[in-house]
Amino acid sequence: MSVSSALPGGPQPSRVRRWLSEPLLHFLVIGGALFAIYGALNPQTAAPSQANQIRLTREDLRQMTMVWAAKWQRPPTPEEMHSLIENKIRDEILYRESLALGLDQNDTIVRRRLAQKMEFLAEDTSAIGDPSTAELKAWFEQNRSNFALPGRISFRHVYFSPDQRGLGVRDAAVDALEKLVDKPADSPVAADIGDRFMFQDYYADRAPEQVASVFGTAFAQSLSGLKPGDWLGPIESGLGWHLVFVDSITPGRVPMFEEIEPEVKAEWINAQRAEARRKMFAAMRARYEVVLPPPDDKDAPVAGTESSVKTR
Repeated sequence: MSVSSALPGGPQPSRVRRWLSEPLLHFLVIGGALFAIYGALNPQTAAPSQANQIRLTREDLRQMTMVWAAKWQRPPTPEEMHSLIENKIRDEILYRESLALGLDQNDTIVRRRLAQKMEFLAEDTSAIGDPSTAELKAWFEQNRSNFALPGRISFRHVYFSPDQRGLGVRDAAVDALEKLVDKPADSPVAADIGDRFMFQDYYADRAPEQVASVFGTAFAQSLSGLKPGDWLGPIESGLGWHLVFVDSITPGRVPMFEEIEPEVKAEWINAQRAEARRKMFAAMRARYEVVLPPPDDKDAPVAGTESSVKTR
């Protein structure tokens, strides 16, 4: 017997060998190794980090409820609220995954949308004070032409079609005018003397732009010089020739401030927003140096770029 094995508490080789040969120990060692390897190869199976957490606040839920109620005039049911939350989560996940894939890079639509959001920040109406009546009146006087109301005209016409009458279409209109002299606008003669028109025979209280949209700009301008109360013409349009009876012409005018004060205020706010955008961009623009390639002999000169950009 060796001295070490005789001492109390000394190692017992046979007991150690038996312990090392236990199948349970082998299972634990192999299982632990496999778990470690699997964790290293599959880090996504770990618990979500803070960066991968989607947190909805009570304010988020309140906003979703308010938007729903504004559209449907009632609060959402529990099932509808669940659907709203799932849609919100889906949008957030798709947004984050698209950023991770770099889908926001070199995308014209995304770049323009982000630029618009910067403009919206500059348009924050909470930063625009409520104008006084005196301030609005002064601004209105400086911008009266922006509020001018166009003239209006009411007229009846008789149409003569080039497709049906050929080269003699204008002569046919001239001959018809002789039969309509001193006749009222609703004369039966007017109803039977012309050709069928694809749109209306009578137009009431129309602005020049509205007339031009049907007959063309030249026709609309010709009407402005006619006197009401008689058949006149022939006048050419993009559709053919016409005899025209003007019922009434209302000249254009600029309304009084009191008539359109709400509209003036709305336009004043729009002007303040535009000025805020201009100032914001001017401040941002000052922080950048724009560099363009040197002009090529074949390139057309671009006016106004020399003082604002550099070429290299």
